[in-house]
Amino acid sequence: MDFDTLKARQRAERDNHQPNLALRVHRALSWLCKAEMTKDDDGRFIFLWIAFNAAYATEIDESSRLSEQETFRAFLGKLCDLDTPGRIRNMVWKEFPGSIRILLDNPYVFHSFWEFQRGKITEADWQDRFASGKKAAQLALASNNSPAVLGIVLNRMYVLRNQLMHGGATWNSTVNRDQLRDCVNFLGKLVPLVIEIMLDNPDTLWGDASFPVVQP
Repeated sequence: MDFDTLKARQRAERDNHQPNLALRVHRALSWLCKAEMTKDDDGRFIFLWIAFNAAYATEIDESSRLSEQETFRAFLGKLCDLDTPGRIRNMVWKEFPGSIRILLDNPYVFHSFWEFQRGKITEADWQDRFASGKKAAQLALASNNSPAVLGIVLNRMYVLRNQLMHGGATWNSTVNRDQLRDCVNFLGKLVPLVIEIMLDNPDTLWGDASFPVVQP
């Protein structure tokens, strides 16, 4: 599933979409289009992440006492529940199991590793956290828990996202190519799937967008 196919479907169906769904899908598709047009992995990763965020992001109601991570996990759980054909499950378990395991073993996309590099925690602290994180990931993998695996993988990708977006990496650098390439391949499959599942479920409540369109 690519941008052209999804965009054609969105044009055919958008008049029947609720405003929040229409806005999310429209924005996500615009960034997916840019990602597919971009040749370098740095740019593709950034545009794919924005596309994913455009589909997912919502205003968090502090009175609900849900943290951002809990809201994020709830979104992933909803996607997997709605994905009755099992497309996300097949992607996780059939297309990318090797890449996922390599990413989970990579310290350079683990937040505590960089906390240690900045002198905020000890080497023993980050290694203990890394071991605990790997154990949690292995349990999720062993139990075929797709939402949990997705949550862990995307949390690791978020470290790479921060590194790029905050100028902590050089464009087209040679030092982070492997993890960046794996992340781009994974998001390049996941983002179109997310949009497709949302289009498949137009009556589902996706929540208000964080930044609605405001006419001047």
